Amino acid sequence: MIDESAKSLLATIREKSGQDILACYHCQKCVVGCPVAEFMDVPPNAIHRLIQYGRKDEILKSATIWLCAACETCGTRCPNDIDIARVMDALKQIAVKEGVKGKERDVAVMHGLFMSGIRKRGRMHEVSLIRDLKLRTGGFFKDIRLGIKMFRLGKLSLSAECVKNVKDIKQMFDRAKAIE
Repeated sequence: MIDESAKSLLATIREKSGQDILACYHCQKCVVGCPVAEFMDVPPNAIHRLIQYGRKDEILKSATIWLCAACETCGTRCPNDIDIARVMDALKQIAVKEGVKGKERDVAVMHGLFMSGIRKRGRMHEVSLIRDLKLRTGGFFKDIRLGIKMFRLGKLSLSAECVKNVKDIKQMFDRAKAIE
């Protein structure tokens, strides 16, 4: 029998992702196909089990939800057509909304900065992202040689471009926020 905390978490995940986690029977095909599974502290199928048990705090504090590359390899392998990347996105949304600090703090900071950059310009400006990430997480000079090399190769631009209708992007973010 499923307890109330599990029912609540299952309902929230279903609402945010459109996925039925109860359909997962833990075949582990998602884990086998995941290119970043070896770096995760909790494999994707185990995240589903934790959701089924209502162990939200454990899930939100895991590194897994932030390490998911959203490549959708897991979802294509799932015999029950669970879009695991959407589940991971839903869990990230919950973690951000609840202010949960997980194990991968730098990834969570980068996620927030990335989304902020998209909202502001409609596209990402890598130099601004790198600058802001380094200012917030430290290690400003850690990757300086790589940055200089990328700049010399023309891979990084100092000027930040915006999409033509950046207002539309901001409205999209506002509508998404209103839905939460």
